Amino acid sequence: MTRKKAETPRELALTDFNTPHKPRPHENAFVRPHHIFSPEDRRKAAIKAGWNVFQFPSEMLEGGDLLSDSGTSALTLDQLSALIQGDEAYGSNRGYFKLVKAFENTFGISSDTHGIFFFHQGRAAEHALYSHLGKNLIVPSNGFFDTTRANAEANGIQAVDMQDTSDTLFGGNINLKKLEQLLKTRAASVPLVLLTVTNNTGGGLPVSMENIKGAHALCKQYKTSLFFDACRFAENAWFIHNHEKPYTKKSIPAIVHEMFALCDGFTISLKKDGLANMGGALAIKKNAPLLKLIPNLLEVIADHQILTEGHPTYGGMSGRDIMSIVEGLKYVTTEQYLSGRIKLVQDFGAYLSSLGVPVLKPIGGHAVYIDIDRFFKGTAMRREDFGGISLTALLLLKGVRLCELGAFAFGTYDAETKKETFPKKNFVRAAVPRNKYERDDLYYVADCIKGLYEERRHIPKAIPTYGKDKTLRHFKARFRLGW
Repeated sequence: MTRKKAETPRELALTDFNTPHKPRPHENAFVRPHHIFSPEDRRKAAIKAGWNVFQFPSEMLEGGDLLSDSGTSALTLDQLSALIQGDEAYGSNRGYFKLVKAFENTFGISSDTHGIFFFHQGRAAEHALYSHLGKNLIVPSNGFFDTTRANAEANGIQAVDMQDTSDTLFGGNINLKKLEQLLKTRAASVPLVLLTVTNNTGGGLPVSMENIKGAHALCKQYKTSLFFDACRFAENAWFIHNHEKPYTKKSIPAIVHEMFALCDGFTISLKKDGLANMGGALAIKKNAPLLKLIPNLLEVIADHQILTEGHPTYGGMSGRDIMSIVEGLKYVTTEQYLSGRIKLVQDFGAYLSSLGVPVLKPIGGHAVYIDIDRFFKGTAMRREDFGGISLTALLLLKGVRLCELGAFAFGTYDAETKKETFPKKNFVRAAVPRNKYERDDLYYVADCIKGLYEERRHIPKAIPTYGKDKTLRHFKARFRLGW
């Protein structure tokens, strides 16, 4: 397979839209475009979208859509076969019982030990949990993702990040010293501790089993609950299996069971390590300390589920969705799948790094994170110029889409003081969909990024024209590029 080299850096950064452009033919049959678009077509679409990647038409992304790995997986043949077995009954469809059994096999839980609630996606499960915890509470975590934080904060809960990057291999850990200090002084205000596995906001880095055990012990000592944001649980287990000595001879399914035996509940988007295009869940252990704090929580969540998602046995999903998850959970913990998936992502990151582009290391399991502060080091670009937005905007012209997760996405603007507050990290994320792209597809994306990196001094700042004072502003905002 011959890989077409990306255009010259100047053509990438300052495209001459009057020049005819021959798009790259796509080798991957899963994502072969039905239409061919010119840079001029994409420029017009980008301007109409306000240079916001979330509002840019996906059909114009002939170079690679790495906006998210959520719900973007290509289904396996077993999953496609299972779709036609979907039972679309309103109540107690056949797939529901299969899915409950799949949860038992995968996570080691059952409806006897846990309240298990299904939703159409993970953030709906998060909303069900956080909207019924109460007000003026604190939830510490190794790292909240954007919508998880928003669900907590929208309900008057303080979301506190405590990522510990001292362990190079397991840079997604929670800082146990900070956690213990908080629990010592504020345990009564902490309904649960959240571990995101893997740590998406923190570079997609894994959490060690040792760290999970440490968090579990502290929660038990201070009589609070340990929960997982379990979206990428299988990828996290792969890292434990490959890099944590006591577990190198233990199977990944066994590691998953041990992980989930240490938590009192979890939310999960099954659009990630469920390998599905739709689905989510919330599980709470029936003897969790959280239920002593809120005795009727399981019933309240069941009511919430019925009011917002439909009957509990389909939880906002079609029978076809449910059957695809059943098959996805069987495949996701296999060594064959996980090694191929994670090594592809790591190879992509290594290639991007070899081109000189500054990326977060070590490379995580689902995405490569470009360090925007280092990307623009030595240029006039400041954080308030939102260089990450400019980078993602210009990549749209090449049919490539990434996601800014930094100064704009995680920053805030105070309309009264007219000041921006910036997060500690400033990344652009290239999230790799599962089972969808080949190495050469990702290398093309890397070549385009390299071209812009070489022209970084000429990249314009991104100027918000709408939405910089909004919540979850990266989904809503519009920009112009200050050429």
